[in-house]
Amino acid sequence: MRPDSSPPSSTNPSRAAGSGDHPPRFEPKSFTDASMAMDYADAIYTSQVAWLRDAAHRFMRGDAFGARVRACYPYVRIHVDSVARPDSRLSYGFVEGPGTYETTLTRTDLYGDYYREQFRLLLRNHGVSLQIGVSDQPIPVHFSFAEHESFDADLDPMRVVSMRDLFDLPDLEAMDDGIANGTHEPGPGQAWPLSLFTGPRIDYSLHRLRHYTGTSPTFFQNFVLFTNYQFYIDEFVRLGRELMAAPMTADDDDGYIAFVEPGNRVTARAGQPPLRADVVSTVLARMPQMPAYHLIRADRSGITMVNIGVGPANAKTITDHIAVLRPHAWLMLGHCAGLRNTQRLGDYVLAHGYVREDHVLDEDLPLWVPIPALAEVQVALEAAVAEVTQLQGFELKRILRTGTVASVNNRNWELLPPEGPVRRFSQSRAIALDMESATIAANGFRFRVPYGTLLCVSDKPLHGEIKLPGMANRFYNERVDQHLRIGMRAIELLRSNSLGRLHSRKLRSFAEVAFQ
Repeated sequence: MRPDSSPPSSTNPSRAAGSGDHPPRFEPKSFTDASMAMDYADAIYTSQVAWLRDAAHRFMRGDAFGARVRACYPYVRIHVDSVARPDSRLSYGFVEGPGTYETTLTRTDLYGDYYREQFRLLLRNHGVSLQIGVSDQPIPVHFSFAEHESFDADLDPMRVVSMRDLFDLPDLEAMDDGIANGTHEPGPGQAWPLSLFTGPRIDYSLHRLRHYTGTSPTFFQNFVLFTNYQFYIDEFVRLGRELMAAPMTADDDDGYIAFVEPGNRVTARAGQPPLRADVVSTVLARMPQMPAYHLIRADRSGITMVNIGVGPANAKTITDHIAVLRPHAWLMLGHCAGLRNTQRLGDYVLAHGYVREDHVLDEDLPLWVPIPALAEVQVALEAAVAEVTQLQGFELKRILRTGTVASVNNRNWELLPPEGPVRRFSQSRAIALDMESATIAANGFRFRVPYGTLLCVSDKPLHGEIKLPGMANRFYNERVDQHLRIGMRAIELLRSNSLGRLHSRKLRSFAEVAFQ
């Protein structure tokens, strides 16, 4: 069952009722049970948001307020005294050493299962209690509204200005990526972070996802495919609709129960009950910048596919926001320029390294940081290529080459003098070039999301084989179906893998946060 898109009201008896001018009060409580801790965090969040939303509606009706309107996120805090280290094989679920650790929580309707699992791991690995309470971090009023609601669209300009004096608005200083970038330093007396993302940072990205992809964040799945060509999306849509028309059988193990398209247009699988989702479905007047499509599984382990278009800026933008959903893996499927004379059009490239000439992440992730290949993802992609193409061993090498992929921010790189980029690509041993793969992999590394890249050679500009409309269209029609099926099969293999192995330790920094 999918979560609601708007938090319900809480009736938790342990809290004091909120007045018209103040949100409900909650005393900090300690818990040694993950589910009970999650229930209390949910009670805090839903009551705070419901009170804030009600105040906003009263403001829109013209009511006067005698004091500032403020509601705050719940927090989870853990204090560890022991230096004893949990199982060294673990990649998350523990703190690095003695101290106090804390983070704010949001959207407990969407993140409830995720938070509960993180709580369970902390309790198991450290044997101490969790404290849940109300933080001093304000919830921006815009983030309290349900996804289909607008706040200030119908307000006159003077009313909008007065709103800023009454309600808390999004504060960018509370949303930076210092934790993920490894630059965050707590001030005196402050706790260390438990999570890469605070409540406001998550809420910000959830709203951006709706804007960029045209679908609710509640539909996003834990495995994500990115592509830079609409051809792949067309094939994914065809396959999704085809799957929905065929009832699941006793031997059917794909588990897909619904298909969602931009505008939150949901198609339930034949024979399955309608998907519960309290979001508004609309026919979009125009497609969003990076439309997303979702093959839904009940356990959220389905596939989301996003057309990021061309260029590293889009690739960074969308992965900045999808990262807050903590997916299990994301993969890039797209076309590339083959840089070796021995390659043929239609060959596959499995990236095991990246030359980052995209530059969009230079301030967040210095170029001297290596972006390693992740064994579990590499094995799954290669196995998927072998299975779908029915080639093995030495024969597989005829169509699949593993090597370095260069990503650039100049689509017309071919027009630069050859002593520039071409020489660097040769020195780096690059075998293929595109504009997005290094960005997606680097942001996966930065946000601790397992990543991988499988590209298909669509042109060889260094060898006179450039893209021409007729040739390109024929190539796309012949190769896209196979390439997409390879990507989806790789996800099936990753899904069957232990997530403890998929979320590799090599993505952890020295003082890593506990939440996956």
